[in-house]
Amino acid sequence: MSDSLNDGGDCTESHTAVTEAEVDALVQGICFKTGPPRTVGVEVEWLVQELRPPQLPVTPERLEAAYATLRTVPLKSPLTIEPGGQLELSSPPAASLMECVDTVSADLDAVRAVLAEDGLGLLGVGHDPWHAPRRFLREARYDAMETCLDRTGRAGRHMMCASASVQVCLDAGYEGPGPLGHERRWWLAHQLGAVLVAAFANSPLSAGRPTGWRSTRQLMWMEIGADRAGAPPPDGDPRAGWARHVLDSPVMCVRRENGPWDVPEGLTFREWTRSRSPRPPTRADLDYHLTTLFPPVRPRGHLELRMIDAQPGDDGWIVPLAVTAALFDDPEAAEVAHQAVKPLAERSSNLPAPHNPLWVDAARHGLTDPEIREAAVTCFTAALHALPRLGATPAVVEAVADHLDRYVVRGRCPADELLDGPRGAAHRAPATNRAPGTHRAPGTKGLRT
Repeated sequence: MSDSLNDGGDCTESHTAVTEAEVDALVQGICFKTGPPRTVGVEVEWLVQELRPPQLPVTPERLEAAYATLRTVPLKSPLTIEPGGQLELSSPPAASLMECVDTVSADLDAVRAVLAEDGLGLLGVGHDPWHAPRRFLREARYDAMETCLDRTGRAGRHMMCASASVQVCLDAGYEGPGPLGHERRWWLAHQLGAVLVAAFANSPLSAGRPTGWRSTRQLMWMEIGADRAGAPPPDGDPRAGWARHVLDSPVMCVRRENGPWDVPEGLTFREWTRSRSPRPPTRADLDYHLTTLFPPVRPRGHLELRMIDAQPGDDGWIVPLAVTAALFDDPEAAEVAHQAVKPLAERSSNLPAPHNPLWVDAARHGLTDPEIREAAVTCFTAALHALPRLGATPAVVEAVADHLDRYVVRGRCPADELLDGPRGAAHRAPATNRAPGTHRAPGTKGLRT
């Protein structure tokens, strides 16, 4: 699932100056590639921790040594390192949910084996619960990003260096109307996104203390500001709305071969095309600009859903991947989800995500919000019924059923278990309440096929 405007294009063309009208046409033409939903992908981010004791920070030297070894391991999923040393695996586009699960699971097994030899492990949590953010990578891109984000406070450093997520990638959908049409999927992503934030919130701690938010990671995204981490209104033509947003968003940096990547504060890409200063923007600059925008739903030909916290356990990431794929790619489940989140849309107050009241409530309160909880129960139940139609194994269906029982039906999320602490988790009652109409599919406890 490539994110480049220049896929298959001429390298010379990418360095040709672009006008405002050309930018609008380019963005509208490439960021929503419509057709039957056929592929699915996932990007899983992890914090890297000491196995004993996990509260100790991992030194940069140990991280660099481990990553040097990992670069020699053959993986199907590209491995990248985030600015704070977080590890990310990005699956190739998969023809089915289970192909995606199997590919990433095998790659994660290989990564964990290498890290374990060094006494390191992967931590699935949306925000580092113990350590202050610190930069691991020293590159011009991240120097410029840090400078830009520091203008709105410290939240940008937390996002860059102390956060981790599960990002689900789905095809944009059909050109026409209907539950799998691209306009419906764009709208659904922004309304259902709040439900996904709440159901998978898993970052209630910072510096060892509760922050008052189930998803502190989502709080940090909100505090970065709407220009950088916001989204255009989901109503109307997605292509035109996204093109306007791209043009009216501030430029993070102007890349140079020598010297700092400085940019006049507040310069939007639209203004850059008009002023053509400090130099005329090129198609390559537009391509790069798109990678510096961090909305909760980012169109990159496909849709990248970026709002889900990293999940606990070795295989916890599979549940949000499976639920999201089912609710978007199964027509029956997509229609149920659409109807379930319609009442929630009224709480958005016509403000874009993630800064509207609905998203704020989802990040702060999780599923203790009764209206979000009701929608989540409906959506998870629909996903549970749809997964066999998408070819999901009984083990994956079982994992979704467990999350529904353990968290959603009870109005809880993984963050609540972190807030319980070891004592609360040890005395937690077994999951017995099942949503009406759901059933546990036969299968093993593990997720592997």
